[in-house]
Amino acid sequence: MNTAFTNIKKGLLEAIEHAEGRAPNTTMHRPHPIDVKALRSQIGMTQEQFAARFGFSTATLRHWERGDRSPHGPALVLLNVIAHNPKAVIDALAV
Repeated sequence: MNTAFTNIKKGLLEAIEHAEGRAPNTTMHRPHPIDVKALRSQIGMTQEQFAARFGFSTATLRHWERGDRSPHGPALVLLNVIAHNPKAVIDALAV
């Protein structure tokens, strides 16, 4: 086998270990599921205000609130931060 194949294989095996939580000296942080409608209501914003303030499309927000889709990846991380400290996110995004 050539070096490129060996390096790719090694990287893929490391990625699998990491994804399964078996990689040494790593900690997996998984964001908690968020009830987006409850979060928005708690903050006291309309759908349009919430979407505009935090950079989501209104259509996406509606899908999350109806349960058609669930936030994942960076959006879910951002929603967790908003749930924990909305003022910090609002201040960080202020122009």
